[in-house]
Amino acid sequence: MLVVPLIMASMTVGISRLGDIRRVGGIGSKTIIYYMTTTALSVIVGITLVNLVQPGSADTEEERIALRGGELMADTPYQVEGRTITLNTPGLGRIYDERYMVILSDQENIRGVVERITGTDLPRITVKQWENANGEQIQPNATGQGLRIDLAIVEKVKGKSRSVGVVLRNVVVGLIPSNLFKAMANNEVLPLIIFSLLLGGVLTTLGKTGKPVIKVFVGLNDAIMKIVQLLMLTAPLGIGALIAGRLGDAGGFSGFGPELIRLGKYAGTVIIGLSIHGMIVLPLILRFFGQQNVRRYTLNTAPALTTAFSTASSAATIPLTMECVTSGSGVSKRTASFVLPLGATINMDGTALYEAVAAIFIAQIYGIDLTSVQMVVIFLTATLAAIGAAGIPEAGLVTMVIVLQAVNLPIEGISLILVIDWFLDRCRTTVNVWGDAVGAAVVDTLEGRKLQTE
Repeated sequence: MLVVPLIMASMTVGISRLGDIRRVGGIGSKTIIYYMTTTALSVIVGITLVNLVQPGSADTEEERIALRGGELMADTPYQVEGRTITLNTPGLGRIYDERYMVILSDQENIRGVVERITGTDLPRITVKQWENANGEQIQPNATGQGLRIDLAIVEKVKGKSRSVGVVLRNVVVGLIPSNLFKAMANNEVLPLIIFSLLLGGVLTTLGKTGKPVIKVFVGLNDAIMKIVQLLMLTAPLGIGALIAGRLGDAGGFSGFGPELIRLGKYAGTVIIGLSIHGMIVLPLILRFFGQQNVRRYTLNTAPALTTAFSTASSAATIPLTMECVTSGSGVSKRTASFVLPLGATINMDGTALYEAVAAIFIAQIYGIDLTSVQMVVIFLTATLAAIGAAGIPEAGLVTMVIVLQAVNLPIEGISLILVIDWFLDRCRTTVNVWGDAVGAAVVDTLEGRKLQTE
């Protein structure tokens, strides 16, 4: 409710407070350099860690398939009738779903999406759709021996293919909204930022005519921040309810726990990487470049970080983040109103780290050895794709496909990590918001030094 009016009011007021419009270039360049640097550092942390831990490594193809959640049945006889396979081996009762596909060993070009394996004496796999390597539907009726159940491309991933260039081009084109009110309704933050910057800059050039309009935006901005303070009173209850509701959707601990344990090494690698970046790299930057007491600044920002974890949205956390860094930590409203909305759009430290780890993990579970050149490509695409994710539906999913395709990795691997993605999404969003908050302190300190020298 508060994101759109707060962004427009705070950005307009922030630019008008700069006075000389030429100051925008200085604060803008510092902000962009900070965001690019911290995003690159997060990707380096992720790539280094996943190569050290090797969460997806296995010695044999059978072990790799098992790690992916599938099963290799090399000696199992089967009989195919229509879209149903009967396994002539009693006692198999494992349950699969639409994330997996069955591949017949003696008919390698035939595959299909698995729906379930029943728990009868002779288990039956019901296949939603058979197709050959060209994607054409066929109806096999055969008997044979040996099949593999492996990851399939889930529907959520299909159609997400696009290049980094296309994503960045769409972001650049989307900077100017064709319809301002449509941008508001769709929560398209970046075009609203551009419009607000333009409006605030023009108002400073109108002299007496512009002053009353600026005062209206100042009043609106102050009123919204008061509403934010009221919302903070209910934040603990709301945050608890949001997390409990999402965990319930995942089947509670009994439904989510086994998947988390099965992917524990991968999830642990992501969380450790996020922790290193969030608890070591960013605090060091905050201490030496932002000149803030790390412990006090972290405590002041805690309400925004917990809200980021519960909502999994950097944009939805903007009002609270702004309140925390200005009222609690002394960052100027002028800097916060510029740095934080922009950061929620283009600063994705946690997302970039996560995508680099996930891409290399997927390569490991498929037994693909990545060259140093491919590692560099992952570094570049994870950094650029995270920045270009603004305004894209299911942004993390789109950018993950981009990173995988850049180094020709199978996008089927996304099907595996999607199961716990909702949880890791909250972790990386928290780091994203923490990076924004640290950025506000750093840029504010640098701008303060510049004003002193002037």
